[in-house]
Amino acid sequence: QVQLVESGGGLVQAGGSLRLSCAASGRALSTYVVGWFRQAPGKEREFVVAITWNGGATYYADSVKGRFTISRDNAENMVYLQMNILKAEDTGVYYCAADDLISNFQRRLVAYWGQGTQVTVSS
Repeated sequence: QVQLVESGGGLVQAGGSLRLSCAASGRALSTYVVGWFRQAPGKEREFVVAITWNGGATYYADSVKGRFTISRDNAENMVYLQMNILKAEDTGVYYCAADDLISNFQRRLVAYWGQGTQVTVSS
């Protein structure tokens, strides 16, 4: 099993940037596909981005392509999400997630979740 803890959320103006971090403990993060989901008030949790175990492939939601970048540091058991050109519609709780299969990210059936970090973008 792996435990995930997010940090880096906050309040930012539209057009600004934030960098989220996800620290993993327990089983080595290098064995998992990792990624981020988000959930806005009154909406379902949605997939944002995922990265394969060695960083060889990344998958982005269309809404964040060109603005968000995921990266991972397996040696440090860390995952990062650089968010640029933030928009009001990016507001929500952002969750770090891990699973053995990329397909589980696409189906929102990942095994491991962090507790979430709030991102608020003011327009």
